[in-house]
Amino acid sequence: MTELTHPLATVPRGELVARAEADPHRPRFHFVSPAGWLNDPNGVSQWNGTYHLFYQYNPEGAFHHRILWGHAVSTDLVHWEDAPVALEPGSGSGDPDRDGCWSGVLVNDGGVPTLVYSGRHGEHELPCVAVGSPDLLSWSKAPENPVIAAPPAGVDITAYRDHCVWREGSMWRQLVGSGIRGRGGTAFLYESADLRSWDYVGPLFIGDASGDPDATDWTGTMWECVDLFRAGAGVLGGASEDAAPDALVFSAWNDGDTRHPLYWSGRYSGDTFEPAALHRLDYGGRFFYAPQSFLDESGRRIMFGWLQEGRPEETAVEAGWSGVMSLPRVTTLAEDGTLSFAPVPELERLRTGHVQVPGQVLVGAGTPVETGISGKQLDLELELQLSVGSVVRLGLFGSDDGREETAVELALDPDGTSGTLRLDRSRSSIAAEEEGLDTEPKEGPVAMPGGRVSLRVLVDRSAVEIFANGKPLTARVYPVLDGGNVTLVATAGTARLLSFDAWTMGEIFGGERVLFPSSIAE
Repeated sequence: MTELTHPLATVPRGELVARAEADPHRPRFHFVSPAGWLNDPNGVSQWNGTYHLFYQYNPEGAFHHRILWGHAVSTDLVHWEDAPVALEPGSGSGDPDRDGCWSGVLVNDGGVPTLVYSGRHGEHELPCVAVGSPDLLSWSKAPENPVIAAPPAGVDITAYRDHCVWREGSMWRQLVGSGIRGRGGTAFLYESADLRSWDYVGPLFIGDASGDPDATDWTGTMWECVDLFRAGAGVLGGASEDAAPDALVFSAWNDGDTRHPLYWSGRYSGDTFEPAALHRLDYGGRFFYAPQSFLDESGRRIMFGWLQEGRPEETAVEAGWSGVMSLPRVTTLAEDGTLSFAPVPELERLRTGHVQVPGQVLVGAGTPVETGISGKQLDLELELQLSVGSVVRLGLFGSDDGREETAVELALDPDGTSGTLRLDRSRSSIAAEEEGLDTEPKEGPVAMPGGRVSLRVLVDRSAVEIFANGKPLTARVYPVLDGGNVTLVATAGTARLLSFDAWTMGEIFGGERVLFPSSIAE
């Protein structure tokens, strides 16, 4: 029998994988860890043609504890194979990562794969470095760790961790997420010639935590998982008046509470960031948290995020797993200067069983369209044209007896050019009240010029990712009844269904998975 030492480790380690695979809410075409706990994407990258996804991982159980770096590889961003664990906490009492190897990034140091991550020792989290083998399958920690000995002196910080590292000219630059007590979240800027010896430059930009903590755009008391990149053509730091804006992405945090991802559009130049506007990154809030992006070899900016659970911790613990990685998203610059998102087109390789619903006019309070679509692993694409004041409702996960349904709603404002995307989870599960599920609605604004909306919805058992004219909304639902029926109806006004295509999605893993992979297939 496996020894259980943590209070939440109620499932023996040898039973975790079987428990996880038996859970009907476990996604099949989103990446999930073999079992146990998964959170932030780390070191996302493409190296010599192979995509690498590292992630925060606890193989002891489905709870956040002594974190390792899990590792998976892919040649197509769709099918993933587990690789050996990349980083494990040190075993010595003085090791800077004795209590966990927390979030970080992968950089190319003159051909040498190098990880920069937060090592946790007691209550302290400090930057550490590890160097990888050419295949990125084995890692050696730098003897200089921690490479920054302490947060900036004389600053009362709320927390200090997570990294964004890039090459600028002959120097490396690094942001460490943090917050200044009494003011707001921030990112501290550092500079180095060798990734080992860092000079503190100053706070890149300081947020304002004095607003309404319940607002969907509150910037928090600390910024986790900061990510800075040029949003369009050009390179970071190569400023000019007509250059594309830069994006400063962060996840708002407050005293242990993970809130939501946001980003500032603006200009990074010299040692500062001049903000232009604040934006919500994903309308699902904490259900798309700690995003990290990278440029792949074709020049696309790809982003991953962590889909947290919407069920109590004890339920996830007994299920043997917690946390889902988002589908990889292509991030582009929209005409209005905001970020636009779409699932990578490679995901279409998983499509089977195509169903096409005829175009037609939807009349408010009319009869729902008989789509003939059902399932809990689906990819749906719709083109709609809404009239002013109309509301269209796409029902998902509908049970055969009608008691369960999760609904995507689109509503066009009186101006005829903007509207709202909303996810109604109030009837997503008959077990919601008994099991304490999160069923709060999620919503956000969407530009709808001429009332036109391109809607993409991907459902994967408990994971839902929605894209409406490039604006994403991500959430979790836990239906328990049979069915999975898809319906479409206008609940107000009139709308035109221009096209509706649906596919069943395949699975991305083959064969048995283990908590500690020893190798990958040749």
